[in-house]
Amino acid sequence: MRKLLQTYLPDHQAIRSNRWLAPFADTLLHPRLWHLNRRSAAGAVAVGMFCGLIPGPFQMLGAAICAVIFRVNLPLALFTTLYTNPLTIVPLYVVAFALGKLALGEMGGNAEFTLPPDYGAAGLQAWIGALIDWMIGLGMPLFLGLVLLASLLALVGYVVVRILWRGYLVRSWRRRAATRRLPEA
Repeated sequence: MRKLLQTYLPDHQAIRSNRWLAPFADTLLHPRLWHLNRRSAAGAVAVGMFCGLIPGPFQMLGAAICAVIFRVNLPLALFTTLYTNPLTIVPLYVVAFALGKLALGEMGGNAEFTLPPDYGAAGLQAWIGALIDWMIGLGMPLFLGLVLLASLLALVGYVVVRILWRGYLVRSWRRRAATRRLPEA
């Protein structure tokens, strides 16, 4: 499992050679941020799933900060945030809004979900402003729903990775034990 993941994830040499990240090299080159085992992988997936629902372009920054704080695999945490993209973000926000409304009950009011603003010709700054206004308009149900959904996705991601990694190890152990029991011809 580790070898499979390491073929797709960058190594710490990319950080060392990047001149923009050089001031943070001591922090970003900590061995636990690059070591890949079942605990660091499960934690990284949980961090990535949680931070993937951070609005705007701050998902990877949030995942990097959380990976440094919790000392989980940094590249995997950053990669995991990519589950949110232009195709999945609206359905995820609809689910988060419904979850928040359900959790708030009567306090959620009668707010209805509206589609987020389109990225038009006005530019990035205007779109981010419109996105913030849209989120404020949806209010507490969206905020609470995002926190609940992110926490739920993080928990599920952590448990699934731990179970899959454990299953892979058990299958490898059994396969190895079976080959040892075979008589030599």
